[in-house]
Amino acid sequence: MPDITIQAADGSGAFSAYCATPASGSGPGIVVLQENFGVNQVMRDLCDGFAAEGYIAVAPDLFWRIEPGVQLTDKSQAEWDKVFELMSAFLPDFEKGVGDIAHIRAMDGWTGKVGAVGYCLGGGLAYATACFTNAGACSGDYPVQIEGSLDMAGGIKKPLILCVAELDGFCPPEAQEKIKWTLSANDHVTVHSYANVDHAFARVGGDHFDAAAAQAANGRMPELFKASLA
Repeated sequence: MPDITIQAADGSGAFSAYCATPASGSGPGIVVLQENFGVNQVMRDLCDGFAAEGYIAVAPDLFWRIEPGVQLTDKSQAEWDKVFELMSAFLPDFEKGVGDIAHIRAMDGWTGKVGAVGYCLGGGLAYATACFTNAGACSGDYPVQIEGSLDMAGGIKKPLILCVAELDGFCPPEAQEKIKWTLSANDHVTVHSYANVDHAFARVGGDHFDAAAAQAANGRMPELFKASLA
């Protein structure tokens, strides 16, 4: 399906989102939250996969206030340089990004509840979505930069799964321990650790892709969403 256009909740403009719809034309919703590479082919393929399982999957362009239409890969140094530039520019807009996500969840066409799944930057946003919205369920793979905002976890009232890579250089061991220890107090949160794998272990075609770990992490999401979004 072509990209759709969504008006921003704060009235500052409009942004695009890739939308994949199941053959039935309706279903529960999943907001797919991008990595730092934008709404690239990896994110679009993920949306298509969720649509094949019966969900309406929407991947919003969260960098739209900085540079609309970003679609990078992890295959060149120039693209990595751009990734870190975009990440630095996005962080001051983090709360606006969460507002965009909450606004998307109110769009027409969903049936049943709406959940969110994110990767890397999107993993951190999935955590924030669980903290600040009533999303039916959220899942975050190798989330980044949440160890400094664990005081928000009291707002989590629905299921949240986080999949942490033990060798993740963007989430070092001390951060991982803080995350696990703090979130263990919330019965709605489950943190899974994956030994001997690095950041982005589930990104197909990526340097750190690990088929076994990806299968295990991806296998948890259908169970989560089936139980929570009906």
